[in-house]
Amino acid sequence: MQKVLFVCLGNICRSPLAEGIMLHLNDKHNLNWTIDSAGTANYHVGEAPDRRTIANAKKNGVDLSSLRARQFKANDFDEFDRIFVMDKSNLQNVLKHAKHDEHKNKVDLFLNVLHPDSHSEVPDPYYGTEHNFEHVFQLVYKACEEMRVKYS
Repeated sequence: MQKVLFVCLGNICRSPLAEGIMLHLNDKHNLNWTIDSAGTANYHVGEAPDRRTIANAKKNGVDLSSLRARQFKANDFDEFDRIFVMDKSNLQNVLKHAKHDEHKNKVDLFLNVLHPDSHSEVPDPYYGTEHNFEHVFQLVYKACEEMRVKYS
């Protein structure tokens, strides 16, 4: 059983999308994984994902309506086996909370699942158009599928 945490800045676009897609795949493939998401900032704690993220995911068959934002906390290192961050800024912010190498070794950029050691970032669609939200959905879905195969 895997315990996976996805992290972005505000926990309203990219990381709840990854959480929702993995929850969808978890149910579809009977994975029995623990899946959650968090933000490095506290801007949106307790809020639902961005309405555009919810609408785009719904259009693609993924329901995010029950998800609520929370902030990353240091004890997440003890709760999760893997912590996937969406960009390099999130990576730095999460690693600041790491107490030792075991914690640091749990953290990686999410797109390294698709393209190992590429250090590519999931673009933040927040200031973009519907096209940006769709692009991010397809990118995150592909990475989630790869993660499911790789870690099952």
